[in-house]
Amino acid sequence: MNEQQRAAPKGQTHSDKDVLLSIRNLETRFGTRVIHHGLDLDVYKGEILVLFGGSGTGKSTLLRAIIGLDRAAGGSIKLEGEEISHLDDNGWREVRKKIGYSFQSGALFDSLNVGENLEYPLREFTKQKAEQRQSAASEMLQRVGLPGIEKLYPSELSGGMQKRVGMARTLMLDPALILYDEPTAGLDPANSKMIAELMRELKETGKTGILVTHDVPCALSVGDRIAYLHGGKISVVQNRSDIDKSPDERISAYMNGEVE
Repeated sequence: MNEQQRAAPKGQTHSDKDVLLSIRNLETRFGTRVIHHGLDLDVYKGEILVLFGGSGTGKSTLLRAIIGLDRAAGGSIKLEGEEISHLDDNGWREVRKKIGYSFQSGALFDSLNVGENLEYPLREFTKQKAEQRQSAASEMLQRVGLPGIEKLYPSELSGGMQKRVGMARTLMLDPALILYDEPTAGLDPANSKMIAELMRELKETGKTGILVTHDVPCALSVGDRIAYLHGGKISVVQNRSDIDKSPDERISAYMNGEVE
């Protein structure tokens, strides 16, 4: 058994070749406050891992550490076997081509129309010509079920449409890993279902994701495993197929909507 397998958190048994993201002994801080310490987690290629925990446990902070928006104070984060946690700004710029972040708010630029919002990462990270960018944006809007809205501005969109446009922009660089931060928060059931269907479709194409959500139906419909974040660490990892018979009270509390 190699070092990575020995260090793998309980409940994680895939081989090294299946691991897309590997986190070991991670420490993050907010000022002098320690958010995570000794955190270990593997995310496997092609899965969606659901991350849950109480308010203030650092779920979104963990996502931000993975993409370098909040820098790790210690430990290791490896993407496709490459250490990324201690990169400089130029290094992180390259990594962010491989990791997409779907923000809770959609995080669209209010001063740009929808098409320009989707073209933004292509302008920043590629040398594509305007015609190529516009065509790619239109194709992506078609993919998320919003064709023909390129000229609209974020203020003209419903909350559900903003979320889907935000997810479309996340996909423009074809990332290897997608971080979903409360993608259905504040949405009605119909729009929540659309977002969940989109995540399932992405998973079927081989996309890997980490999903932070309090939406239990969404978590169950798209997630492959559920990980519980508590006390700065991942304390439980459970396969979705096993959660109904899980003896762990924290899993039961999450399933019953008792984790805030």
